[in-house]
Amino acid sequence: MHRQAEPYFNRRQAGEELARALESYKDSDCIVLAIPRGGVVVASEIADRLGFDLDVIVPRKLRAPMQPELAIGAVASWGDHERMLDERTIRLLGVSQEYVDREAETQLTEINRRLLAYRGTTEPPSVAGRVAMLVDDGIATGYTMRAAAIAVRNLAAQHIILAVPVAPPDSLESLQPYVDEIVCLKTPTSFIAVGYWYRDFEQVSDDEVINLLHKARERELE
Repeated sequence: MHRQAEPYFNRRQAGEELARALESYKDSDCIVLAIPRGGVVVASEIADRLGFDLDVIVPRKLRAPMQPELAIGAVASWGDHERMLDERTIRLLGVSQEYVDREAETQLTEINRRLLAYRGTTEPPSVAGRVAMLVDDGIATGYTMRAAAIAVRNLAAQHIILAVPVAPPDSLESLQPYVDEIVCLKTPTSFIAVGYWYRDFEQVSDDEVINLLHKARERELE
């Protein structure tokens, strides 16, 4: 990993640069699992340039009571839906187990809605014995990525790579126990937010996600 100060122009450029950094995996049996929505744009560039399968994995943060922007944990599609909980914050806020259970069910319902919209099925892709590459457009705290990594590990991936354009060093350090390798191009200590590291950080629509996944499947069938 190395540090760079300049922001990316957009997610596609970030994906192009990541693809170059990942060329050593070009001939491997790799599946790229993008975190919607922005991560799909980055991941589609990697999958297209290196000839990998492309799919999505959908983690969701568990929201604190009355503070929906504050995460108390995360849960992801597949892999037994193990929860990644911030026990310290849960204790500080006095969050009940009943609330955590209810919030987890709410987020799993939204996860399944998104999976059906994006993929037409909630069934997981074939991951067992393969290289699984988790991709997003950036990482802030890393809770949702941890939940995704646990899910992929439970699906018996042989080797898990975390590939992101930008993330703060402390978040990457916290993710090291959950993955086998981390490829991150920018690791600014003054992180601020993911969007700060892109000149163009427009919101990605569900339609764009669906279109990118459709194009990837057409390419895989060629």
